[in-house]
Amino acid sequence: MMRISVIQSSSQTITLRVEGEVKGRWVEELRRVCEEFLFRRTHLILDLAGMSLIDVDGIALFRALTDRHVVLTNPSLFIAEQLGSSTDTSTRN
Repeated sequence: MMRISVIQSSSQTITLRVEGEVKGRWVEELRRVCEEFLFRRTHLILDLAGMSLIDVDGIALFRALTDRHVVLTNPSLFIAEQLGSSTDTSTRN
């Protein structure tokens, strides 16, 4: 199961908290939500502090999102290792 919450929003930037497991059908749900904001040319930040699991499709999605200048923040050490260098671990709790 996965949960996506808006934790900060302005006309130019939105921060979403992603919690739970990003796998299976949830990968496509996260892609759909992100596409909605990217289509509006909103700067998108994903807070991954509550993420516990990610599958290979989820990893591919996060890498594609970072290629589109989506910022990934606050991953656990486990998630950061899976994602490689595409995350900002400086704000990790």
